[in-house]
Amino acid sequence: MNRIDRRFAELKAAGRTGLIPFVTAGDPSPEHMVGLMHALVEAGADLIELGVPFSDPMADGPVIQHASERAIARGVGLLDVLGWVAEFRQRDATTPVVLMGYLNPLEIHGYARFAAEAVAAGVDGVLLVDCPLEEADVLSPLREAGLRRIMLAAPTTAPARMAQLCGMAEGFLYYVSFAGITGAGHLSTTDIAARVADIRSRASAPVAVGFGVRDATSAKAIAGFADAVVIGSALVERLAGAATAADIADRVRSFLLPIRTALDAH
Repeated sequence: MNRIDRRFAELKAAGRTGLIPFVTAGDPSPEHMVGLMHALVEAGADLIELGVPFSDPMADGPVIQHASERAIARGVGLLDVLGWVAEFRQRDATTPVVLMGYLNPLEIHGYARFAAEAVAAGVDGVLLVDCPLEEADVLSPLREAGLRRIMLAAPTTAPARMAQLCGMAEGFLYYVSFAGITGAGHLSTTDIAARVADIRSRASAPVAVGFGVRDATSAKAIAGFADAVVIGSALVERLAGAATAADIADRVRSFLLPIRTALDAH
């Protein structure tokens, strides 16, 4: 069983809401990236979403864009990301890792080559923002290798397309809580709770909610109707500028532990 599937089965059995933190690979410090991943797990992460730095991250707001720019300026590329996942796996064989990014780096690398190397490194799934359902055939090597394709749904998703997504979802379905970029806007749980409940009733996979989740209060509100909560920009912003392993671990703990506590208390 894929680690993502196993983890969500464990969460369901325990009656817990999953916590999925997002960080940009190589930011704030390439040399401390693996330590950051372990710190996320120690602070309560159930899955890790790892952003592959890209020069034109169209779905991301300024915080994550700048994190990508900093990582690229330090020379971070796809092979570095896979190397960090492999090193992370030396101590952690169970926490699922999802790579979030864009098609261009995979196109350049080669889909079959990427799929083989990602699985060998210990990657469990991929979320490719700019790959619509109509272009999904290019990702067949990833599916054949056992990687879960994480799909996005949004408030603007048409009913017919939502039905397609619910039927095809693998690993988990990522529901974007509002129409916009990461880190923007403010959550209105009243507006999205009914939509997420409907999706959960029809989807073949769990539903995680992200975009706009910034703290324990907003995470706890989402926990009332989602299988998992994704939190990215606020965490990336908190980590910006951290230069030592101890500082990174302290920032992770101070940010994630209250969110973990809030999720477990809902």
